[in-house]
Amino acid sequence: MPRPEGAPPDRPWSAAEPLSVVIGAGGTGGHIYPGLALAEALRRAVPEAVISFVGTTRGLETELIPAAGHRLHTVDMIPFDPSLGARRYLLPAALLKSGAQCRAILNEQRAHIAVGMGGYPSAPVIVGARMARLPSLIHESNAVPGRANRFAARLTGNVAVAFDRSRAHLSGGEDALTTGMPIAAALAGLDRTALRARARAEFGVPDGARLLLVNGGSLGAARLTEAAVGLAHRLRDRPGVHLLIKTGPAALEETRRRLGDSPVARAVPYLDRMDLAYAAADLVVSRAGAATVAELATTGVPAVLVPYPHAPGDHQTHNARVLTDAGAALLLPDAETTAERLDALTAPLLADPARLAAMGAAADPGPHARAADLLAARVLELASPTKEYAA
Repeated sequence: MPRPEGAPPDRPWSAAEPLSVVIGAGGTGGHIYPGLALAEALRRAVPEAVISFVGTTRGLETELIPAAGHRLHTVDMIPFDPSLGARRYLLPAALLKSGAQCRAILNEQRAHIAVGMGGYPSAPVIVGARMARLPSLIHESNAVPGRANRFAARLTGNVAVAFDRSRAHLSGGEDALTTGMPIAAALAGLDRTALRARARAEFGVPDGARLLLVNGGSLGAARLTEAAVGLAHRLRDRPGVHLLIKTGPAALEETRRRLGDSPVARAVPYLDRMDLAYAAADLVVSRAGAATVAELATTGVPAVLVPYPHAPGDHQTHNARVLTDAGAALLLPDAETTAERLDALTAPLLADPARLAAMGAAADPGPHARAADLLAARVLELASPTKEYAA
């Protein structure tokens, strides 16, 4: 007898054989953090669930996923990247090998479902699920899908997207579920006003000063860091504006050396508490990764977005337009991102609280605050062994 419409999915897993989900996510934080947000939502729904991840030994997953308390399996996969030159011809063999490795992982974990969050480490999970005849699901985070998910979408009939505009680029995209971008619960429910005083104290922002957060993404961005260092020198005699620069670990020491004893700038390798960073900031200068765009839209922080110019399909520019078209952000081309140009753009904004407030109010949070739970609900529905496998 079919389940009534709107009823929760069957949950045949038990304490003896709990729900097991394997999530493919790796490379950069833009794929890893949404995967962790999904894991968090799954644990809220099914506390006894066994959740593990698949990645490679080259990305941030080796640090971020174990730190979040999840097991990480690594496979031998190479990027879907034309810049590899002749090595790109090894891609089919690498995909078959890593897919077989994932099949073994899925069997070992007694997985009920495999989920790919995009990026090259997630494609083998979908291949492995196909080999193991397990249900699978991909989530596409960018407005223009990456190569890995365009390939993976051909192997599964289950596609979820963060932005409606990505549907046209994916096989089966017309039937995709729009969930938004899964973000951490601390950001989904962020009250910037309530947290602001604590956050500004955490970062040492004086009363009355404006804080400009420069966020190059999980690995940092050399162009943004270079411009921020130059801006810090220009702001030495303007103590009303302070800078918090997220450099990534590789550029930290050099950035701190160049900042010297700057009274208005601070460099950090990571921001473990993005909720505090967004609560403290008056304006953000950032790359336009999908996760960042979703976080800015949800938290209502005004921004100047500098899309990474070499992103496949120029997807960061398309991501940025989600906010710039709404009036919630300004777009600054990478080639124009200098200290002088950044100063000219940000100084009038930081001096105009009413305009900053209007930009923050223009952001459309869309479904992002609910995305992790929406995606988790779809995973639970597909994970039921009562559903027939669909090739």
